[in-house]
Formats: sequence, C-alpha cells, structure tokens
Amino acid sequence: MPTLRALECLVAVFDHGSVTGAAAALHLSQPALSHQLAQLEREVGTPLLERLPRGVRPTVAGRAVHADAVAALEAAGRVLTTGRTVAAGGAGVLRVACAETMTAGLLAPVLRAAAGATARTRVELTELTSADEIAARVADGAADVGVCPPPGRDGADAEVLGREPLVAVLPRRHPLAGAPGPVPVVALGEGPVVHYDPANGLAGWLDTLAATHGVRLDAVTRTRSATTAARLADAGLGVAVVPVTALPAGAPGVVRALAPAQDREVVALTRPGRDPVVAAFVAALRRRGVPVPAAVAAQLAP
Repeated sequence: MPTLRALECLVAVFDHGSVTGAAAALHLSQPALSHQLAQLEREVGTPLLERLPRGVRPTVAGRAVHADAVAALEAAGRVLTTGRTVAAGGAGVLRVACAETMTAGLLAPVLRAAAGATARTRVELTELTSADEIAARVADGAADVGVCPPPGRDGADAEVLGREPLVAVLPRRHPLAGAPGPVPVVALGEGPVVHYDPANGLAGWLDTLAATHGVRLDAVTRTRSATTAARLADAGLGVAVVPVTALPAGAPGVVRALAPAQDREVVALTRPGRDPVVAAFVAALRRRGVPVPAAVAAQLAP
C-alpha cells in the first residue's frame, strides 16, 4: 500500500516539475525523495516519471495516478480536520437512543439548539419504548447517548437530568374531570384504563402501582405509545397514566396529578470516557432539565 509520504512526493514533483524543486518544497533531501518515488513505482509496477537531462516528465501511468494521489492527500487532510474538530466538540455524528415519550418535550429543543450552534454535528435518532433496550444499545456501542427512565440493567453510566411527574389523563366526560385536585390511584380501578403493551416499560410500572394500592385494572386497550395512550384517553376510551413528556403539545386534554403523587427520574446514559461531542450534548440536556409544559402545570396546580 503506498504511503501518504510517497504520494506527497509524487504530487510535489508534478507541481514543481523537478525532483529538486519537490525536495525543496517538502524539506527533504533529493535522495530521500527519489527513494520514496522509486518505492512507489515498485509498488505500482511501472515507471511514473521519465527522467530527463533537465527535470522529469510524467509517464502515461504517472498522469493516470496523479488525480488519485491528489484525492488521497486531500482525504487524509480531511481526516485530520474532522478528527480535530470533533475533539474540540464542533462536529461529528451523534447516535441518540431516546424513550419515545421524551423526544418532543425534552430532546427536540436540545436538538434544535445544537443544530443552530453547528450544522456539522448530525444526530441519528432512534426512538424506543424500553429503557433496558436503550441501555443495551448504549452499552453495546450502537448508541452514544440514551435518554430514558433508569433502566433495570447495568452497563452504562447514568446521569440524572431531572424528574418528571406521571399524571392521569381523563376522558372529558369522566366523573372526576370536572373536579379539581389529584386523582386517587385507587380511582383507577373504578373504570376502564388505557394500558400499555408489555414491550413498553410503563406496563410493568403501572401494574406494580395498581398492585401496591390493591387496585385491579380494567384494560380497555393496550398501546406501545404513551402519547397514543393520552390521545385515546382524551377521546373517551378510559383513563391513561402517562409521563408529562408524552402529552401532546398544545392539547393535553384533562390532566390531573395522581394521589399519592408519582414521578420518575430521567437519565442520560453514556459509556465511560465521553468524547467532547457526547459531553456537550449531555450538558445541554442537563441544562434543559425536565420542564412541565405551562398548560399541564396549570391543571396540576392544587
């Protein structure tokens, strides 16, 4: 495989028209440059330069490989530039695995700010419903950052970004919809409930909450998406319990806190030894925190 140094010598001879000029430009001795050229010609298997009494002239093969040699040197230069820019936190491809409930409310503003700061960082986003699956992707190297509730498995570093309430979304004609104040957890057993597919981590959480309070849930339907659960509740199918980040923007429906109050941590998962791009992204998430939309906060107020 030709070395970059040998290709650099060949291109310099083309640029300067002589071994002497090329050697001076590269700060090499003429024998050293001639050695690089001879080695390159041995690897190619044919002369690339014709030696003349005054200077050199490229052969047919030399002219043919010149463009590729220039392209290889330019690509090598981009490797250095890109690597140094990424090391400074200014570019790269960031692979993010996010709980689907957190994409719009938590992640989107950070992605928008990152895109405004530099267009050279591209984010590849994967939305999932299982915190354990997100943690597995981070631990296995398939994702650089995970944003989710705390997973049940180890293998990644977790940094707490904040806590988010889990709330009840009521059908508009539900008996409790017109009453202020929180919805007792035991009231979840008094009518149909929009439940979750077992693949969603909220399914197990909701079952545990109900069992702890001696409640038997009547699951009228199941969905993998908490945002869909909120919409189904607002459409009148039954009560849904959802994290606030899953509520549809601008139209949350009838939202009430639960009694006792329920919340959960939101964490950023990374592998040890964060590179600057990952570190900057997590710092932006930390600054953002887990805000509660104003329209929701107004309904949760006592």
